[in-house]
Amino acid sequence: MLEESTTALVDAHDLVMFDLDGVVYVGGEAIDGVPEAIDRVRDSGRHVAFVTNNASRTPDQVAQKLTKVGVAASAGDVVTSAQAAARLLAEEHGAGARVLMLGGEGLRVALLEAGLEPVEDPDGAVAVASGYGPDVRWRDIMRVSTLVRDGLPYVASNTDLTIPTPYGLAPGHGVLVRTITGFAGVEATVAGKPERPLMEETVRRVGGDRPLMVGDRLDTDIEGARAIDAPSLLVLTGVTWLDELAAAPPRLRPTYVSPTLAGLFEPQPVPSVEGATVALGGWTASVEDGRLKVQGDGSDADWWRVAATACWRHLDEVGHPADVSDTTPPGPVRRLGAE
Repeated sequence: MLEESTTALVDAHDLVMFDLDGVVYVGGEAIDGVPEAIDRVRDSGRHVAFVTNNASRTPDQVAQKLTKVGVAASAGDVVTSAQAAARLLAEEHGAGARVLMLGGEGLRVALLEAGLEPVEDPDGAVAVASGYGPDVRWRDIMRVSTLVRDGLPYVASNTDLTIPTPYGLAPGHGVLVRTITGFAGVEATVAGKPERPLMEETVRRVGGDRPLMVGDRLDTDIEGARAIDAPSLLVLTGVTWLDELAAAPPRLRPTYVSPTLAGLFEPQPVPSVEGATVALGGWTASVEDGRLKVQGDGSDADWWRVAATACWRHLDEVGHPADVSDTTPPGPVRRLGAE
């Protein structure tokens, strides 16, 4: 269930880790209010990190995009799944190890910076590393799959099944990982969210003892925070909406929820529960005959808190999600890509 913060949420943390797409920007534009919010976090003396599972771009390229949309950032603020994968390989195989690479520029640069030698020829390679790369060739996928089947260790940057594009969601790097591991009959070592390596790499590189993860996706950002026992703030400017939130099992539930990044600078109250009724700030919520029912008036953030709590209690009790199909959340925030 949700936890309470009696003071502004950010006050309890010295590192705020932001996911990118759906949290900081959507497509080529910053989400309203986000550049100012991130400046405010920085001005308070806290560390800021931008954490991405996308292994195709270098930290410098990510920082340039952030700067272009109005968010102040340097390469040192950005941590990628490629960097986490490279650390895993360097720790396992040592400096100078030859790594067969299947991916783009972001992965190549990360391997080089970790003191490894990315190669295209498998001769002498001690492991395979893969990351999203739009120009990866099928013949290379076939060769890598065969080598992994025959015992070559495999580190994947991430297992995201989708990736946002100008023409909508498209197959992500996770589809490639499934292809290789399904053929080879092995499991990949995964560096990106929701696994621990990327989260730990972020804390190691950027600093801080009390991290907070801010994300929009339950199965990467929120689950990734839980992997390192860090609290998380779910914002509703990206892919997660009421139906996903209502169906979230405990491992995917955020510590806090807010419609926007404004929640960083506000207390985070928790609803009271009396019988089947959940109440907070003028709102009451319950699940009746399997359907979520929310009544009253109050802040948008409190609406989401009572709705989530009522749905999770129902899910834990009966084993299936509440029906939220006829429930309309308040406010202007809508699902990423929705009209």
